[in-house]
Amino acid sequence: NNRVRYLRHNSYNTKSNKFRKIRTPGGRLTVQYTPKKAKGVTNQDCGGCQGSLAGIPKMRPSEFRRLAHTQRSVSRPYGGTACHRCVKDRIVRAFLIEEVKLMKMLMTQKDAKSSKKDKKKKKKK
Repeated sequence: NNRVRYLRHNSYNTKSNKFRKIRTPGGRLTVQYTPKKAKGVTNQDCGGCQGSLAGIPKMRPSEFRRLAHTQRSVSRPYGGTACHRCVKDRIVRAFLIEEVKLMKMLMTQKDAKSSKKDKKKKKKK
């Protein structure tokens, strides 16, 4: 006979009322309530990846709130909100955008110099 009774007040098979059947040392079959599994911190606003963030413990929100701030995040820019790949992509993208701006500025300066030289040559003729 492997039937058991709920020990708590809630008598319905809900998400918060899950248990395992355990045989006690005295030979009695009883229930052992299992805590909810934690999903961990995910990075929705990260970039495109939808995995969980590395370096941050997977805990229920109440347990997570009790942690020290250093244990809740990772010590780098966007640590705890974006993964390392997305941070790297963001840094590289920002660098490339700055490089394009610099190249455009240099090209406009070069064009301005060449147009001044052309004007001077035309005046001499």
